[in-house]
Amino acid sequence: MSSITPGLVCAHHHLYSSLARGMPAPPSTPTNFLEILRNIWWRLDVALDEDTIHWSATLGAVEALMSGTTGIIDHHESPNFIDGSLDVISRACDAVGVRVNCSYGITERHGAESALRGLRENERHIREGGRGMVGVHAAFTCSDDLLHRAAELAADLGVGVHIHVAEGIDDVDAGRRLEGLARDDWFLVHCVHLDRDLAGTIVHNPRSNMNNAVGYAKPTTRTNKVALGTDGIGSDMLEEARLAYVALRAHDVTATPETVWGWLQAGYEHLPECRSDVVEWNYDHADSPWHVAFSPGVRAINVTSSDGEKLLVDGRPTRVDLDEVRAKAGEAAQRLFAKL
Repeated sequence: MSSITPGLVCAHHHLYSSLARGMPAPPSTPTNFLEILRNIWWRLDVALDEDTIHWSATLGAVEALMSGTTGIIDHHESPNFIDGSLDVISRACDAVGVRVNCSYGITERHGAESALRGLRENERHIREGGRGMVGVHAAFTCSDDLLHRAAELAADLGVGVHIHVAEGIDDVDAGRRLEGLARDDWFLVHCVHLDRDLAGTIVHNPRSNMNNAVGYAKPTTRTNKVALGTDGIGSDMLEEARLAYVALRAHDVTATPETVWGWLQAGYEHLPECRSDVVEWNYDHADSPWHVAFSPGVRAINVTSSDGEKLLVDGRPTRVDLDEVRAKAGEAAQRLFAKL
């Protein structure tokens, strides 16, 4: 027996992290969130080049498709390969058949000129027809001037800003600094320590928040629309939804899986075509929030795009060779690890 649903959307991903599994241990063991960023992720992003970005995006897109996820809202950073980086990601996802909304996370960690190059990459990608938002890493790595530039560019382009907000206590001042800038079309990612109301959709990433020990975001206590992301830990949205439900339930024993199911739907606002994709699952109640919440091992069997193309057949992608992608991604990972 099987069941059918639309394609799912990951509302916040870091496709560049697809190769990070098995990476060398950091020079010292992080003991807090800022040390995790400095010792792991900020070392990884500076090591990225065009080839590793391509294979990380390709592998991430393949794994998304195999999980029934046909749309990804991605947030990228590669300070040593900025210009054209969003096109590399877009082409890789298109080759697999997964829709993607791209943004480059601008930051002043590498200086003002690097930040402006990131801003220009967002603008170039969107003006040349790419689907995207204006990306910002986080308020605590940006000046007020840069935050205002990002907001102005997004308004000019008619898109939102995709930004990490108050994920850890180091960014606790984000609410004050973004108040008056944030708009309804912004994606406010994490919001664990957000101390006030801001306009925008809150993107909840429970697995990542637990992994980084930053706390629980309590998304149901806010009036914002809530979407569900993975923060780079794969694209299995049913698995993320199961975890999101038990995390919510630990906070509120009256909560039901329908709430989390609603979070899954919110990603369609930016990738509406995914609603018309067709995913066939190996379980006959994958369309039921209550069944999914308590049924591990639900996997996509077949995926058909809105225009009728078979993108996944018997669990394997049709546009690319799965074994080749895994092999090439493995080779790219080793080159990446050597730089670390």
